[in-house]
Amino acid sequence: MNPTTALGSRHPASIVLDPPRLPAEKAARLVLVGRVLAVVGLLAAAGAAVADSHRFAFSYLVGFTFVVTLALGGLVFVMIQHLTRAGWSVAPRRQMEWLAGSLPVLAVLFVPIALLSHDLYEWLHPEAMKDHVLRSKAAYLNAPFFFVRAAIYLGAWAGLSWFFTSRSRRQDETGDPQLTRSMQAFSAPAVPIFALTITFAGFDWLMSLQPHWYSTIFGVYVFSGALSSALAALALGTIALQRSGLVKSVSTVEHRHDIGKLLFGFTVFYAYISFSQYFLIWYANIPEETVFYLSRWVGSWKPLGLVLVFAHFVVPFLLLLSRSGKRSPLVLGIAAATLLVGHYVDMYWLVMPILDKQGMSPSWIDLAALLAPVGVLAWWVTDRAAKDALYPMRDPRLHEAVQLENA
Repeated sequence: MNPTTALGSRHPASIVLDPPRLPAEKAARLVLVGRVLAVVGLLAAAGAAVADSHRFAFSYLVGFTFVVTLALGGLVFVMIQHLTRAGWSVAPRRQMEWLAGSLPVLAVLFVPIALLSHDLYEWLHPEAMKDHVLRSKAAYLNAPFFFVRAAIYLGAWAGLSWFFTSRSRRQDETGDPQLTRSMQAFSAPAVPIFALTITFAGFDWLMSLQPHWYSTIFGVYVFSGALSSALAALALGTIALQRSGLVKSVSTVEHRHDIGKLLFGFTVFYAYISFSQYFLIWYANIPEETVFYLSRWVGSWKPLGLVLVFAHFVVPFLLLLSRSGKRSPLVLGIAAATLLVGHYVDMYWLVMPILDKQGMSPSWIDLAALLAPVGVLAWWVTDRAAKDALYPMRDPRLHEAVQLENA
């Protein structure tokens, strides 16, 4: 189908768009790379689980949360664009739909965490009930309720991702503007559903690793890391597509500039939330709260915490501070790659001190446990990129994206 005739009367006739799909040869190579990464990652993870199941449980939780938060960042981006009826983001939105669409597959990857949950969470052990603090939280921290909540989170995310991604792909075929209206209408109730589920998932899977500790801002902390890392992935994907020359009339330096502005903004937002959590705990100096930072300020965890500050804030902040930095593929790419590394460091810093209490003890198991979920995500994204249009070619607001111009 010729996208220039599929856009409808709202689109100026002078707009000529690129072919919306990857060439067959490029698509085949991309799919092969994704499948190889998935197979290698799953085999490596299986070997790591056999070699040391206890360490694998923690390492796998790091990898799983790293990838799932990336996908969740893609999902909330898609919902917010529909909620605000944004036009500029139609061009890069498909990449975020690929990330979000992986959530039903990633839900299956929760199974190893469920099977190894006794290695991760001390409150699942019967002897933990001797602790009066844990006993007071038993109505919430118990195995049946934990797994029911996990099923609710994963089911909600899978349902939301299916709703938005399936309708967007269907619109590529039918051009029905009613699909856009339905996504706009549903995005309003979808956002609070997302907010509640990501918050409580952060409480359950990460904060309860130290069940005596609590932070009411932790859900926002997880959200800010998810969206900033997804924007970093979007920046890298946009740069790659633009360099390929496949979307030159749909995705331009103006879109790169807007992505850079969002990435800059949420980098600052993440730093604000992180500092707010630290400052309030430091100021109150309550033992039940300070234990979180004290356990991450011993041995080699201290320099890793400083790496997190620079990778997740200082370096991206400085690189993206100027207008030229946001528009430059090189500068934006370095900032985005640094932030993705920082996001993995963040997940590692949240989880691994529970296991390695005296300092970092890196292992090949950490890498193997990361490769499995990353490989599955790569397989999903490359498969969708080979099958789908590279942009929502019949979205009624596509002409706004094509004509985007920053002041």
